[in-house]
Amino acid sequence: MATQPTPNSDLVRVFDTEQESEALVVKGLLESAGIDALVISLDAQQDILPGVGGVVVQVPGDRADEAREIIEAFRNQPTTDDEAAVEEEPPTA
Repeated sequence: MATQPTPNSDLVRVFDTEQESEALVVKGLLESAGIDALVISLDAQQDILPGVGGVVVQVPGDRADEAREIIEAFRNQPTTDDEAAVEEEPPTA
């Protein structure tokens, strides 16, 4: 099980998104590969800076390249189209 990076370690941003759920999926992906990951929210006050913010995933600097490779491999996996995966039944006459 991966442990949280210590606050004093050199962390590197390897992924950013507007969706916290997406960042948590990436964090889980990296941790399942044994890479410690930290999710940090960049939220800003929306009444002052609307639309500014997001979420980043950071890892220790010595694992950053490996983390980026894992994320890229995950992004390049073929996905199944739900509509194509369901076999259509022939119309009945």
